[in-house]
Amino acid sequence: MTKAALRTTPLNAAHRALGAKMVDFAGWDMPLHYGSQVDEHHRVRRDAGMFDVSHMLAVEVRGSGARAFLQRVLANDVAKLGVKGKALYSCMLNEAGGVLDDLVVYFLGEDSFRLVVNAGTADRDCAWIVAQREERAAAVKIEPRRDLAIIAVQGPQARAKTWNALPALRAATEPLAPFQAAQADGMLIARTGYTGEDGFEIMLPAGHAVALWRALQVQGVVPAGLGARDTLRLEAGMNLYGQDMDETVTPLEAGLAWTVALGGGRDFIGKQALEAKPATRQRVGLLLLDKGVMRSHQKVRCATGTGEITSGGYSPTLNRSIALARLPRAAAPGEEVEVEVRDQRLRAKVVKPPFVRHGKVLVTV
Repeated sequence: MTKAALRTTPLNAAHRALGAKMVDFAGWDMPLHYGSQVDEHHRVRRDAGMFDVSHMLAVEVRGSGARAFLQRVLANDVAKLGVKGKALYSCMLNEAGGVLDDLVVYFLGEDSFRLVVNAGTADRDCAWIVAQREERAAAVKIEPRRDLAIIAVQGPQARAKTWNALPALRAATEPLAPFQAAQADGMLIARTGYTGEDGFEIMLPAGHAVALWRALQVQGVVPAGLGARDTLRLEAGMNLYGQDMDETVTPLEAGLAWTVALGGGRDFIGKQALEAKPATRQRVGLLLLDKGVMRSHQKVRCATGTGEITSGGYSPTLNRSIALARLPRAAAPGEEVEVEVRDQRLRAKVVKPPFVRHGKVLVTV
């Protein structure tokens, strides 16, 4: 059987010209790093870096029934979106309360919303959303936007360097608070991200992506790949779909209870399951006290039983291994547990994520 060709983003040639190490990520040909993953990580924490996240999919949800439809299919409540440009993080759940995907929804107007979903689940998400619309005959139009590219500019200097590259954007975007967006010059510029640092996620026509990428480079914004993106989001305590949660895990078990709006009388898909079955597992952070590196799927032994690491790795900022884990109960911060690493039981300390935000270490050994 012939292997299917990998999908490419509009910036694929630019990545290759920079000598990026390319890998298959969810069927996309994506840069892992451009030489040093650790250097890219530090540049984002200390200055500014940029990521091509055009493999993620923007989906327009429009029509007179758009808000009511999203209130039904999202676990968080879009009634919270009352100001144009406001963004909301949410999960889509199945009837059993499991996470189909986590996403961000942007409020563009009373009859217009934009979802940004994960690359690995994009096709399934779209099919599921369309099926929900057809079942309820909602007055809603669903439009995947593969004509858009997405560039994330992240770091303490990210906004300033973006304004240097695109001065015309400053007036519209300087007033933005975190989790707000503005439309300007055919782009949607959101003060959101996946690194624990400040910055923008910029959605723009695919044909303009290379010019923006190069303009940002001129201002000293360093290209960063998937490797740095993963260590940054892990330090920031942010979940990765497919590792930290999936269809078998509820948001209550994945540290995402804050994204579930159970009150107010609103019904949504998965609500009854969440109310009927309290979480028996809880997410915690781990700091490794012994030498070694924690990885996903390793067993964690605590006083009340056995859990599992969902995401783990080396933290360049802390210079030690950190992890997110799901345990039979929420162990108290400071409690010691054992992690099975290569047939050894290594000591780790329970902490409350995040580990690092806005360049500051928030946990102690």
